[in-house]
Amino acid sequence: MTTESRTGPGPRDRFRAQVREEVKAAALRQLAEGGPEALSLNAVAKQLGMTGPALYRYFANRDSLLTELVVDAYEALASALARAAGAPARDGAERLAAVVRAYRDWARTEPHRYRLLFRAPFKGYDAHSARLVEAAQRAMNVVLNVANALAAPGAAVPENARNQVQEWMERRGVDDVPPAAASRTMRLWAHLHGLVSLEIEDNFASMGIDPDPFYEAEAGEFTHGP
Repeated sequence: MTTESRTGPGPRDRFRAQVREEVKAAALRQLAEGGPEALSLNAVAKQLGMTGPALYRYFANRDSLLTELVVDAYEALASALARAAGAPARDGAERLAAVVRAYRDWARTEPHRYRLLFRAPFKGYDAHSARLVEAAQRAMNVVLNVANALAAPGAAVPENARNQVQEWMERRGVDDVPPAAASRTMRLWAHLHGLVSLEIEDNFASMGIDPDPFYEAEAGEFTHGP
């Protein structure tokens, strides 16, 4: 007589996973409407027809729910960048341009999730926990790999930033790109973050400026810059 071993999650686990996804979806709606400060487990429970204590069986507190949302957002961003990086392209410059467009498009499509990644959600929340740092690094690694293929000959790390860059690489386990490529990637990200932040807050619109040329210039300057 043989017995079959159960593979995959059982009904209870599937139900739990489904409820957790429903909770996160409701929380994202709150974020879109009022930002992290508006996030309330009791309000989420009410939306879903649950009691507050019942919801705490799925998420211990607001911080744990928020952490799940941040990790999910980083994974979504990393996936969008990876798809762009993996799409057919004639050369590395086109691949980098595709990643730049993907970064911008994701932020414009998901502005409330983008803000969640790059703003302190609320006082007391540890936005630099090991789990969040690891999730963030997956997105950065996509850009690092694309940028490394475009490393300019003779590029160097600014003298006064060399130790900081090397220490950051050691902490994040970045050992497959040279420090110069990592340094240039940091600057590229800083520029993109500035452009995106201005765009999703409608600052360019209020100035009557189309930011398209600025994004295009970032990829070009990275490719041909020092």
